[in-house]
Amino acid sequence: MDNSTARWGLIGPGAIARQFAQAAAALDTTALLAVHGRDAARCQAFVRQHAPHARVHSELHTLLADPQIDMVYIATPHSAHADAVRQALLAGKGVLCEKPLAPTATQAQSLITLAQERGVFLMEALWSRFLPSWQQARAWLTADLIGAPQALQSSFCFDVAFDANSRLFNPALAGGALLDIGVYNLSASQWFMQREPLAFHVDGVLASTGVEQRVAVTLDYGGGMVSQFVCAFDGVADNRLRVFGPRGHIELGHNFWQATEATLVRPGHAPLHVPCPFRINGFEYQIEHAQQCWRAGAVQSLVIPHQDSLAVVTLIDAMRQRLGVRYPFE
Repeated sequence: MDNSTARWGLIGPGAIARQFAQAAAALDTTALLAVHGRDAARCQAFVRQHAPHARVHSELHTLLADPQIDMVYIATPHSAHADAVRQALLAGKGVLCEKPLAPTATQAQSLITLAQERGVFLMEALWSRFLPSWQQARAWLTADLIGAPQALQSSFCFDVAFDANSRLFNPALAGGALLDIGVYNLSASQWFMQREPLAFHVDGVLASTGVEQRVAVTLDYGGGMVSQFVCAFDGVADNRLRVFGPRGHIELGHNFWQATEATLVRPGHAPLHVPCPFRINGFEYQIEHAQQCWRAGAVQSLVIPHQDSLAVVTLIDAMRQRLGVRYPFE
């Protein structure tokens, strides 16, 4: 292992962490050396299947004290993000934390301040922004091929059986549709509209546990410029994203957050469908970017800067307040 290889620890070996481990195993500049989780048997099973050379740490502080670990990837339930990020930053480890960076704006701001004070890299792992399809769509906007964006529409909905103890519906785990999936709609609006909204309208349905199970939002940017989206645990949608302008529109196909094709539609032109396959599984792009930032001594990413992460969770805070959602850790 040479000096160009970033050595990682993984915190929270759940479903999303498998994608990280699979991508890391295929990258020459990435080594997953350690895994920590609350369930030792689950950690051992994860390591056997996805990272056979990694060590299992039963305590987080032992992983963070390991001088061979350069960076950590955090994939715990949302409610545990802030504590894990804080401990990693204090240990001087570069941090890539699954979205949301923290479940409240107050927590997120505290982590951002700590990273900046300590000079340690911190990035929210919103992998979609690095995907070839999202990069292609943004390039078309930058090239002014559809004109200035006038509207964005997106959906992220799936039907899941209610389980009061699951991370989706349990308020103690920071459950709810906005933090789990609406964050993609909000980050996409931010990424493609390239500004923050002036106001918003939100409506929704709360689960019996008190967290939102369905939310419909209109973001108002002024001058008739809007982004509209729905996110839900109790229904289905086409799960596409479309950006409309005066000279055409751009579309990211089914499951826009992991789209492998981008389409440009303009009057008088045949639709341009651009295949955008992943090199591995899509996680490779954010891993490589985070490593580049860390090696350069950066504290934040220019693709997902701290202010973007903070702005999104600040909006979610405000939306939850209007919907009457309260978390026990607030």
